[in-house]
Order: sequence, then structure tokens, then C-alpha cells
Amino acid sequence: MTTIQSKTVAIARRADELYPFLQDMNNFRQLLPQDRISEWKSDGRSCSFKVQGAATIGLTLDGGTPNSLVKMKSTDRSPFTFTLDVHLQEKDGRTEAYQLFQADLNPLLKMMVEKPLKNLFDHIADKMVALHG
Repeated sequence: MTTIQSKTVAIARRADELYPFLQDMNNFRQLLPQDRISEWKSDGRSCSFKVQGAATIGLTLDGGTPNSLVKMKSTDRSPFTFTLDVHLQEKDGRTEAYQLFQADLNPLLKMMVEKPLKNLFDHIADKMVALHG
């Protein structure tokens, strides 16, 4: 099992403000690196997009726990099966957030995607701070 964790960021918003934003997949586009994403599609519960120089990725909401965990999983549009969870923990009116990616990847695929995915998840973490203070 390959596990990639983004950096943890502190966001100047309460978790009950961030959770609904993350539950609407239309908002996910704002968190992605716009210069490396094309063919964006979303219906609110799921989204798909093409990553420049890579594959099309499909994500759908997969439950979670209000104000603390947003669970997503890959769709059949993705080249491999994975989960992506966004963890939220509120402290003194601020929220600490990080993402946890898990997939069964063969060693060659892991070697190819691990660094780009870590960079992507760190970018998403930074964008959550930029968008929400």
C-alpha cells in the first residue's frame, strides 16, 4: 500500500466552514494547479480532470464525518484505484488540515507518481490556506 500525506496547514477558518466547501466537488477545481489541469468536469458529487503530461483523474465523494473528515475515492476514469481523505481538526477557531492518499501501486508506478502526487497534495493544502485565510 502506498500512502502519501500532504503537509499539514493551519487555516484561519472553523472546520464547520471548510467542510461544506470540501463536500462540493465543484469547489475542488479552485484547489488544483490551474496551469496543469484541463478537461475539468464536475457534477457537485464527483469530478474529473486531465493532469498535464499524465492521466485523467476521476474523484467522487465517499462519505466522511462532518467537520472532521472528507472521504473521496477514485472513479473508473482514473488509471488506478485510490482513496483521498481530507482530515480537519479545529483548534481555537482555526483548522489544521492535511490530505492522506492511499493506493495499491506496483513499485514502478509508485516511483513515477509519488513525487508529483506529493507536490499536488501540498499545492492543494497551500490553496486551502490561500482561499480561506
